Amino acid sequence: MNTSAYAAAGVDIEAGDRAVELMKASVARSRRPEVLGGLGGFAGFFDASALKEFRNPVLATSTDGVGTKVAIAQAMDKHDTIGFDLIGMLVDDLVVVGAEPLFVTDYIATGKVVPERIAAIVGGIADACVAAGCSLVGGETAEHPGLLGPDEYDIAGATTGVVEKDEILGSHRIVAGDVVVGMASSGLHSNGYSLVRHVLLEQAGWALDRDVAELGRTLGEELLEPTKVYALDVLDLIGRTEVHAFSHVTGGGLVNNLARVIPDGHKAVLRRDSWTPGPIFQLVQQVGALSQADVDATLNMGVGMVAVLPAESVDTALAALTERGIGSWVLGEIQSSDGEGSAELV
Repeated sequence: MNTSAYAAAGVDIEAGDRAVELMKASVARSRRPEVLGGLGGFAGFFDASALKEFRNPVLATSTDGVGTKVAIAQAMDKHDTIGFDLIGMLVDDLVVVGAEPLFVTDYIATGKVVPERIAAIVGGIADACVAAGCSLVGGETAEHPGLLGPDEYDIAGATTGVVEKDEILGSHRIVAGDVVVGMASSGLHSNGYSLVRHVLLEQAGWALDRDVAELGRTLGEELLEPTKVYALDVLDLIGRTEVHAFSHVTGGGLVNNLARVIPDGHKAVLRRDSWTPGPIFQLVQQVGALSQADVDATLNMGVGMVAVLPAESVDTALAALTERGIGSWVLGEIQSSDGEGSAELV
């Protein structure tokens, strides 16, 4: 049997083709009616005539990755949930401005294409797209022998959404007296894993299969808990009541991310006693002997998304989120200040 020069160099074109065949059914599950064609082309197609229904459509776009959480998936050889982390990082940055996510493209770089592993990754991405109401319209799988180990990979993606220009949410809508509502995270989501891995795996020497009583499961199961995708919950909330702004709590923690949408002359005052972070956050802090400032500035501390809305919208918002299974509570309020927009925990 002849081996091509490219295969001899470590790139298996046939394995890539098999991976595409295995992922086709998963991708089809995420298909919206505006999507044209199928996998295998040079570009994905989305019928933009659907935007004619908008008065003044504005496209929103976001790109992101998963970070070092992929190392946990690789170590546990479980690859069908990491896609939720990718989609969560992508689409929930769109919905905070009021945009409906339309489609996603992904990129997977790996040391060796194992078709079943690639199909599992893409299957998770497609399932998360379904949960977000958008379509996976294409992507790329690249084999990088010599740069990545045979079992190593990294994933990234990009997404596009649409919002009416006069319905864009953000700091320009926030006023003093607005209420800040917190929405519970499903865990660490996809941020701070370099710190978490350093503290628990490297410094403490804990194994991923270690049963941790505080967590009620193994450490690996906790660390691989998928990111909560809030897209449809946020869009539902926008449709039910007036909302001025959202903040997606990712890298940098609650205060830093919320401050991004607070206008000058205002501050968000958040009550630390209004919620109790989950056990994983306390565990990382205690085992690592970390300061409160360190964990606050790195981890979401149990708050994955934040809404800023008028006081008269609060009861409707809390009821709507409860109906959709989202833990929520009054986290704080917006006050006038003399400086730049800011947020603080008190």
